[in-house]
Amino acid sequence: MDNREAMGSWLSGPREAMEQAGADFGYRGEQLGLPEHGPGSIARPGRRIGALVVDWALCMLIAYGLVTDGYNQATGNWALLIFFALGVLTVGTIGCTPGKRIFGLRVVSEAGGRIGIGRVLARTVLLCVAIPALIWDRDGRGLHDRVAKSVEVRV
Repeated sequence: MDNREAMGSWLSGPREAMEQAGADFGYRGEQLGLPEHGPGSIARPGRRIGALVVDWALCMLIAYGLVTDGYNQATGNWALLIFFALGVLTVGTIGCTPGKRIFGLRVVSEAGGRIGIGRVLARTVLLCVAIPALIWDRDGRGLHDRVAKSVEVRV
C-alpha cells in the first residue's frame, strides 16, 4: 500500500477501507430485516435532520410566541421542554412528530409496530441530551434508538 492509498482510506473512513479490503457490511437495516429502499427502509440522515429542524423550529415558535413573549434566555429552555413534550406525546401516540410526518418518517419498534411509553420516554430524554443522537451504529440508528429498541423508517 502506498501513501496515497493510506491517505485515501483515512479520509474516507474505516468502513470504506474495510469494503475495499473485501468486507461485506450489507446495507443499512439488513440486520433488522428491513428493505434497502422504499417504505419501511431505514431513514437517511438528511431526512432525519430535516425533521429535527422542523420540530425544533416549531418548538421555538411556540416558546417565543406563547410562553416567553419574546426572545430571551428562557426561550431555549422552554423550547427544549416543549420539544420533550411534543416527542413523548406524538411519538407515543401516532409514531411521528410533525417534522417526521412532513419528511415521511415514522418511529417503530425493532419488531415492527408502536413502541411503548417507557421506551418513548427513554428515547426522548436521550434525544434531548443530544449526545446519544450523535453516536450512530452501522445501521444509522442513534444511541437513543438503540436504547429504546426502536428504528426510524420511511413511510
